[in-house]
Amino acid sequence: MHSFDLRVYYEDTDLAGIVYYANYLKFIERARSEYIRALGVDQRSLRADAGIVLAVRRIEADYLSPARFDDLLRVQTRPLRVTGARIELDQRVLRDDVALFRARVTVVALDAGGRARRIPANIRRVLP
Repeated sequence: MHSFDLRVYYEDTDLAGIVYYANYLKFIERARSEYIRALGVDQRSLRADAGIVLAVRRIEADYLSPARFDDLLRVQTRPLRVTGARIELDQRVLRDDVALFRARVTVVALDAGGRARRIPANIRRVLP
């Protein structure tokens, strides 16, 4: 499991001082990028050398409890399933050890034309 810490800034909140719902998607995107980087995958090189980008195909999200301005949050990313064409991840946003947001995310590989491609073997190998 990979962990990514972040703080809620004023710009992340709405008028009530709670995190605007769409910002959770930004939080888990940052954590996913850092997770991929921690596995040793350079996404810029993947695009430049293989012409492939990793893109979100599907998200199933549950908003459980609000985060607020200045909260310190942790995003946990855990692989659920890896196939030749998909990576399914479980991502959770927590404050202390309380889950605030949970998402099941499906990531796929695309070429420059937006067509689906197999996830390169070197990436599938490093995913637990």
